[in-house]
Amino acid sequence: MSADPFLIPITSLRRHPGARRDEQRSGRLGVLSVAGSQLPAEAEVDVSVTLEVAVGGIAVTGVVSGPWRGECRRCLHPVEGLVAAEVRELYRPAGADEDEEETYLLGLDHLDLRPLARDAILLELPLAPLCRSDCAGLCPVCGADRNQSDCACEAAPVDPRWAALDVLRPDPH
Repeated sequence: MSADPFLIPITSLRRHPGARRDEQRSGRLGVLSVAGSQLPAEAEVDVSVTLEVAVGGIAVTGVVSGPWRGECRRCLHPVEGLVAAEVRELYRPAGADEDEEETYLLGLDHLDLRPLARDAILLELPLAPLCRSDCAGLCPVCGADRNQSDCACEAAPVDPRWAALDVLRPDPH
């Protein structure tokens, strides 16, 4: 059984107030998904952080990054990219005076970057990914990909319940 790449031993670091140490770790977090995008199970997530002993805990600052995959919200083609999230968090030991829900738990002899990495990636995954900013999408009538060619379909009829809002559109002239 291999060691967890996101567990960092901190015993020697905690002995020196104000001490700093850079850490770079890579590992898998499993599948994380939000709306139309996900971090695949086999994806390697990179964590590059600086640990600094602070009053009451250890401050962690740096970047968490990983690849994502999804489906374009307009044309349904597969898309992929890289998310990178800047992090700045404080790890505190259990029972600290501050609200424990707003900080990450600091173990006696280790610091676990896994919850921090999961949260950072989840917050950065695109909610509505696009293959490109000018994606024309699919025709709502026949389903043709309008990025490849125009279709001969007429515009879908306007729902009369929404027609009153057409007066709010800016005049195209």
